[in-house]
Amino acid sequence: QVQLRESGGGLVQAGGSLRLSCAASGRALSSYAMGWFRQVPGKEREFVAAVSWSGGLTYYADSVKGRFTISRDNAKNTVYLQMNSLKPEDTAVYYCAAVQSINWNNIQLGSKYDYWGQGTQVTVSS
Repeated sequence: QVQLRESGGGLVQAGGSLRLSCAASGRALSSYAMGWFRQVPGKEREFVAAVSWSGGLTYYADSVKGRFTISRDNAKNTVYLQMNSLKPEDTAVYYCAAVQSINWNNIQLGSKYDYWGQGTQVTVSS
């Protein structure tokens, strides 16, 4: 079992940047593909980005492509989400999630993930 803890959220003006971190404990992060999701109250959870077990593959939602970058450091058991050119519509609670075995074609499906963090709030003001 793996425990995930997000950090790095906060309040930023539109056009600004934030870097989210997701620290894992319990098991080696290299055993898991990792994803970032976000959710606004009253709306469905939305896929943001994913990175493969070794970091060789990444995948992004169209809404964040070119602005967000997902990366991982397996030696530090940490996954990152660098968010640039933030927009008010990026405001949400951001969650990291881990999945041990998945068809990469399904990496955007939150239902496939095994473990979730508690989330970190990101608020982008206009």
